[in-house]
Order: sequence, then C-alpha cells, then structure tokens
Amino acid sequence: MSEINLNRSDLLVGGLSAADYHLQIAGENAYILYLTTQQISPGTALHIQTAMQLLQPLVGTVLVELLPSYASLLITFNPLQHSHLTLRPLLVKALAKPAAKLATSTAKCVELPVWYSEQDDLDLVRVAKATGLSVAEVIALHSECSYQVYAIGFAPGFAYLGELPAALALPRLSTPRAKVPAGAVAIADRQTAVYPAASPGGWHLLGLCPVPMFNAKQQPAMPVAVGDQVNFVPITAREYSLLGGLV
Repeated sequence: MSEINLNRSDLLVGGLSAADYHLQIAGENAYILYLTTQQISPGTALHIQTAMQLLQPLVGTVLVELLPSYASLLITFNPLQHSHLTLRPLLVKALAKPAAKLATSTAKCVELPVWYSEQDDLDLVRVAKATGLSVAEVIALHSECSYQVYAIGFAPGFAYLGELPAALALPRLSTPRAKVPAGAVAIADRQTAVYPAASPGGWHLLGLCPVPMFNAKQQPAMPVAVGDQVNFVPITAREYSLLGGLV
C-alpha cells in the first residue's frame, strides 16, 4: 500500500445557503443534514466536506460528533446542554459562514493491492459473464479507475468508494452471502469496497486485498478516510500471500 498526499488548500468554497440543505431531527440528540442534491459526485462530497469544516469548531463544545455519508451528515449533540430548538439556529449560523478556503487537506491517494481471483467462491467469472466482458476487461476497468472515499459505514473500516464504471454496474445479489471473507474486494451498483472483516454481504466479489482495512489498536485505525482517493493495483496470488493475505 502506498500513499500520496493531495493538497487542496487552494480550493476556494463558500458557505452553504438555505437552499443547499435541510436539517431533519434524528433522535433525541441528533440532526441529519441532507443536501438538496442527493447525486453521488465529487461536487456533492465537497459540499459535505464544507459542512464538516464549518461545523468542526463546534465539536467538543456544542457538538459531540460529525459522521459524513454520501450526501448527508449526522450531527450529534449532548441533549443535557442543548435541545433541537436551541441547537438549530447555531447550526444554521455556522453553515452560513463563508468558508474562504478549505484548510490544508490531509486527503491522500492510497493504492490497495488486489488479487483478482477466479476461484469459485468469488464472483469474478460470473461478473464477466453478466456484463458481457472478459475477465481481463473486468480487472482492467476496476483497477484503472480512481475512486473517492465517500463514506465510512456498515461496519468499522468499510469504506464506500465511487463511482464504479457503468459497464461494471450490477445490482446486489438477490440472496446475500452468509459470510464474505475479510479483505474481499466487492462491487454493487456504482460502488466498490473492501470488506474489513468476515461478515454477511450482498455485493459481487472480484478479489482479495491483503491490507487490513481496520485495526483498533493502530492510529489511524483505517488506511483510508473520507475524501481520500483509492486505486486498486492487481497483484498475483503469490504476491497476495507474501503480503500476508489469507485464502
């Protein structure tokens, strides 16, 4: 795995207007900020990052945590200090402030090695048949793209990456697997991801990645973060084994 820092400190943005989003109550101690546009795109991701930057100064005092997704942001607060009624104007005021410049970004480009395997318990051959492509074409299409980390969710370390090339877009499995192996590189719709741990799952499995996607004993616990770019690099079965991958 390799990393390249992406410096976006010169990217100018403004605050969010009332037309850009709406706030919805999400339990006794949370709001969800939904963007008006729900399209998955780098522009949408930038709006979420802008909202996070504008609200970050409130974390630790007014707010407890900010959890981003594709086109929304979960905002949690201490209900003993604020109510939805008192918090809302503070959020609206913070979001309206001009964000003259994004702080120097810690976003990076991360290369993740993948053994694209034709073994029967994976779906590489089946994906090729379903898309009308050869196995080599599936591997090339999947590995030649750069994917943005849009959200972390489902399980610790599960990074939602997009957008997958349209030629590879397939619906989720009609019957999810009872167990997907840790490190499985998968696709569904216009998304791709690496399963951080063995778990049930309904995505199509193309191969295996030997890089652990979550380790609570390390800081940071994940090799990627929201806003990063991910590239998958094909490796051989031997290289996968040498890198610590388990079959």
